Amino acid sequence: MSDTERVWLVFREYTDKGLLSLTYATPDGEYVHHKQRSLNAGDPTAAIDVDADDLDPVEDAEDVERYGHEAARMAEEHDPDDTV
Repeated sequence: MSDTERVWLVFREYTDKGLLSLTYATPDGEYVHHKQRSLNAGDPTAAIDVDADDLDPVEDAEDVERYGHEAARMAEEHDPDDTV
């Protein structure tokens, strides 16, 4: 892996504490980055660049496939800076 990786938004969930939990994944679905932010922070972008050290491996093969599919769809349909 390089120093930074582009990851694509693959899942979002609203918490009961007023936060937005975001999951971004590498295009192959093998690694994810989790991020929480305030609902007041604005809409998330389709992709972000993160430090490779901040990526976690995806353990479940079904999740790898699902995240990879969704990351590919997001990359095809959106520019990285698009708000989604």
